[in-house]
Amino acid sequence: MPTARSPARCVRADLFISVTGFVLLGLLCACQIAAASPPPLVVRVGDQVARVPVVAHPEGGAAIRGDQLAGALGGQLVDAGNGTWRLELGGPAIGLTLLAPFAVSGEDALPMPAAPFRSGGRVYLPYAFASDVLPRVLTGLNYDGTRAELRRFALVSRRPVVPRGVAEAAARVASEAAAEVPAPRVVSPPADRAVNRKRVVVVDAGHGGRDPGTTVLLGDGRTMSEKTVALQVSLKLQRALEARGVGVVMTRTRDTLIALHDRGPIANRARGDVFVSIHVNAANPGWKNASASRGFETYFLAEAKTEDEARVARMENEAVKFETSVETSRSDPLGFILRDMAQNEHLRESLTLATLVQGGMKTVHPGTDRGVKQAPFSVLVNSFMPSVLVEIGFGSNVAEARWMVSEAGQQQLAESIADSLVAYLAQYERKVGGAEP
Repeated sequence: MPTARSPARCVRADLFISVTGFVLLGLLCACQIAAASPPPLVVRVGDQVARVPVVAHPEGGAAIRGDQLAGALGGQLVDAGNGTWRLELGGPAIGLTLLAPFAVSGEDALPMPAAPFRSGGRVYLPYAFASDVLPRVLTGLNYDGTRAELRRFALVSRRPVVPRGVAEAAARVASEAAAEVPAPRVVSPPADRAVNRKRVVVVDAGHGGRDPGTTVLLGDGRTMSEKTVALQVSLKLQRALEARGVGVVMTRTRDTLIALHDRGPIANRARGDVFVSIHVNAANPGWKNASASRGFETYFLAEAKTEDEARVARMENEAVKFETSVETSRSDPLGFILRDMAQNEHLRESLTLATLVQGGMKTVHPGTDRGVKQAPFSVLVNSFMPSVLVEIGFGSNVAEARWMVSEAGQQQLAESIADSLVAYLAQYERKVGGAEP
């Protein structure tokens, strides 16, 4: 016969089960949270170990606080103003800019999968800055992906200890040998190698012919057409570059349509050092107050990282619908591999070039600095050299369109872009020492 259980005992038993359930549920949630939280970045400098928390990056992936990373490595993150920072770690400083997906070391721009961002008054850097960029820039820094550990080793240069007698004998022999050797004769280089060859910039005026690009009514009886503004600015850019001693090749000099896939080969046949394509932007009709959108931006060839970058690429790539010819080599696997290799070779240089062009326009443009961006523009695919596409302003903004059609506005744009291109070519000369590209 079953024994009756008292009500008090039943209550205690139910309470025990409920409390146990809550404890187990809490432990399960804690385990899930721990599993979801990424492990910190371990920074090891000699015997010192620090752990830098890892957070989610708004663009996807992971991020770390810049000041914490700098402190862990024995350096500092310095606010340089205007949304820029310098990471100082005892060697060359590394430049960083909000919303710019690259770091700058010396004259090199180093791509990152995402841009730095600010949150709660702190600057956060993409995790790849620590895992990929820093080890490439700084000697003695190594990242261990299996342990999520960044190690910095102190490099100590030691002079060998030489017995005194041996050192004195070596110095005496060196002195006697130097006295017998005549002074080196200075030989002038051959005339054809004494100066660098004339650099060539290929200027591409976007759209043309039956492809007008962006068009807008200016409200005073005039109509702005992208193909016309792009050509006018490009011709002024040609004159500005030639005045600075730079050779220029134009993909078009009149109102005619050049196929997108033909523009790069024109640059390649001309042995261009730089390719720059001039365009006029247009706002996304779905944006709130789209007609007020304004500003300038410079693109280099890469996969789009945002929907707006992809939208601009689609808009400019639509020119293909006006073309009648078809490029058959695009289906050739070997051709695709060779094009990909050629573009990867120039990716970093294109990023550097885009940064200089964007910075130059910032000094003259009345609109917003929208930054350096990346997108898969068809016109850039076949130009095997540092290449950028410049959106000089929004044609969908009437006030900005009027500035772009003005003689003064076009001349200011041309002069600033020319100065940036010359600055890039000067940097390139210093890197290669005047060698052929």
